Amino acid sequence: MKLKSYKAPIFLPGSHLQTIYPSLFRKIDCSFYQRERIETTDNDFLDLDWSRVNSKKLIIISHGLEGSSQRSYVSGLARFMNQNGWDALAWNFRSCSGEINRQLCFYHSGKTDDLATVIEYAQKSGLYDQIALAGFSMGGNLSLVYLGEQGSKAVGKISAAVVFSVPCDLKSSAEKLATPFNMIYMKRFLHYLHKKVKMKMELFPGLIDDSDYDKIKNFKDFDDRYTAPIHGFLNAEDYWQKCSSRFFIPDIKIPVLIVNAGNDPFLTEQCFPIREVSSNTNAHLEIPDQGGHVGFTQFNKENVYWSERRAALFLETLL
Repeated sequence: MKLKSYKAPIFLPGSHLQTIYPSLFRKIDCSFYQRERIETTDNDFLDLDWSRVNSKKLIIISHGLEGSSQRSYVSGLARFMNQNGWDALAWNFRSCSGEINRQLCFYHSGKTDDLATVIEYAQKSGLYDQIALAGFSMGGNLSLVYLGEQGSKAVGKISAAVVFSVPCDLKSSAEKLATPFNMIYMKRFLHYLHKKVKMKMELFPGLIDDSDYDKIKNFKDFDDRYTAPIHGFLNAEDYWQKCSSRFFIPDIKIPVLIVNAGNDPFLTEQCFPIREVSSNTNAHLEIPDQGGHVGFTQFNKENVYWSERRAALFLETLL
């Protein structure tokens, strides 16, 4: 299977349309999922959505910020990998499966212990000879951080990984999303995160509150107030520094493909880890001129997007 570099449809010019169109208009029936809930060691739970074709190969898919397994970029990849002979496991971050999680903590860009729990659970099933990872946006960053932390321990456990639209440098990406150019995305993220805060307030009165939430205008405000203290970071800057995947890429020991569109409205120059990839023969970076953020729209009768074909091709070539 050969695949040309991505080129957006002519009626989807510009980064915003390429980002927003698939989020609003691409629909995929997710009835093929089979949900399973597993417990975590801290008395919480993770909801896993399986799509099986009785394969010996499994792809584990991590979604983006305030996403879920139901998002079309996740379910589209799961469906296409099924068609190419892979089982798929789309897992939901804590609080993202349609039910708020039990603990005060939820998820963040470097919370690799939950991804590790999912991987270990799949491994212990004994059903798979090969396991690959896929991730989008925050899920891509999380996957890269996990692989960097694992280093040589990932060899023999994870065969390969492919990630898309990754904010490899969290600080500069957060600052870019805070600009007027990206106000539409920032307001949307903060709106959905506010809902989570309200649900946490009911579970943990006195430990978390939303007083003056309207004063939160960007991720620095949110991460300083919520993400950092809840998850053990000093502040937003400390969180961003410790969880930016570009610092972990040099330590990755398995084949990984990073695909970041050149016109991604969420990404800065620092999010294209050219230097980090150049020092690691296991890592590969592709920068299509177009694609937006988690976009890569294509129109065809199969309703398959370019990113899905690219992921399958990368894994097929390796494995």
